[in-house]
Amino acid sequence: MKFSLLIKSVTETKKPLFAVLIDPDKFNLDLIKLCNQRSVFCFLVGGSILEKGNIKTTVLAIKKHSNIPIILFPGDETQLTKEADGLFLPSLISGTNADYLITKQLLMAPLIKKMKLESAPMAYLLINNTCVSSIQKITKTKPLNPKNKKEIINTAITAELLGFKLIYLEAGSGSTNPISSALVKQIKLKTSLPILVGGGIDSINKAKQAISSGANIIVVGNALEKNISLLNKISLLF
Repeated sequence: MKFSLLIKSVTETKKPLFAVLIDPDKFNLDLIKLCNQRSVFCFLVGGSILEKGNIKTTVLAIKKHSNIPIILFPGDETQLTKEADGLFLPSLISGTNADYLITKQLLMAPLIKKMKLESAPMAYLLINNTCVSSIQKITKTKPLNPKNKKEIINTAITAELLGFKLIYLEAGSGSTNPISSALVKQIKLKTSLPILVGGGIDSINKAKQAISSGANIIVVGNALEKNISLLNKISLLF
């Protein structure tokens, strides 16, 4: 499926879609094969930082065993490959570290053009007050406090006014508390952008809560790395 059609389907969906986040450092072929049998809309491929995994090798491995669309979700300019179906270009607007607001994007931009990768700019909002996530450590930014709903909603509104095409609400990999349904609903009332919700969705009940929020895409990654069988339960909700 062309990337433009993927984005259109995300925008126009009347029910949430299920995305599986693949970290090349923790690539599991069995997970890819199982996704083929379940209601998975797309793979998001990328990581905060890669130590041993390779983006191109991972994407080609997925394509060899699956026809599910692959969208890059890069942490930096080394996580790009023309073999993917498209790219969500993130900007961490919840923080004030210029590296992740614009500098990384400056390094990625000419490569994206050269590879002729279709892309969509994504506003990345890290929201957490219970643990220090890998994203927080690497980007050296403070997450938004979920108790400060006004600040979060205003950040989302700003994302829309700045021209972003999607909003990713991230609780942080391994978080015990996912993004609350009530917060997502409030953001949907204030903006018209498609919303992705991820982080901390490690049980069927948390997946149900995420779905009830009305988010366009529910993203699960870390939990499936630890327990592949969770995919069977979550996919039944879509």
